[in-house]
Amino acid sequence: MPETVVIEGLTNEEFFERYARPGRVGLIGGPELINRLIGRAQRHLDEGREWSRWSHAFLFQGRRHDGHHWLIESDLEIKRKHIRLGVQENRAEKYFDDQKTTAIAVLDFGLSPEQEQRVLAGALELVAAGTRYSLREIAGTAWALRHPEWRPRENLLAREQAFYCSAFVSHVFGAAGIELAPDVATKNTAPEDLARTSVPHAQWMMTRGEAPVSRVRRLVKRVRGKLPKGKPR
Repeated sequence: MPETVVIEGLTNEEFFERYARPGRVGLIGGPELINRLIGRAQRHLDEGREWSRWSHAFLFQGRRHDGHHWLIESDLEIKRKHIRLGVQENRAEKYFDDQKTTAIAVLDFGLSPEQEQRVLAGALELVAAGTRYSLREIAGTAWALRHPEWRPRENLLAREQAFYCSAFVSHVFGAAGIELAPDVATKNTAPEDLARTSVPHAQWMMTRGEAPVSRVRRLVKRVRGKLPKGKPR
């Protein structure tokens, strides 16, 4: 596995400014419950059953004329009663909040200009096609994580024209001839699979705060402690 360079002392904005480049892959995690649950679901990928710190993946598009770094991702975004569900373009500043996004990694696969063009063009094609975010495929992937023999097979709940975040990244790289998780079906690819890819690359990572498992374990203990005695737990 390629060596990871651990970065310290930067804000999220400074980290992106230093390492965001077109065609690179981003991974993030945070303290919110949904992020912790996604991390927990990926514990089956680790021999010691450690929870993954990664809950979301995306593709860096580059700096635009507005001076901002942009990224392409498949996500569910609710903003001022406006819902975007699917592959979309966003400014990297979406993840600048140091309290909400406490783990960041950038993976650089050293793409050639032709590969970079193919990866980004494929991602933009999915944006233009209105490709949806697939919650049901996440459920299918969760099943496959618990039953490894299903990982190389097609996602049980696969849909047409739909991808969740890490499946989207795996798909656009695969279409450009780069298999990031060759032993895993595209729509069973988890963020942790991308973090563990054997494809040669450089990786920079920055984390802050407690380990991924700690907060949810405390939450579970608190909930259990409030249950009436004698009730099943």
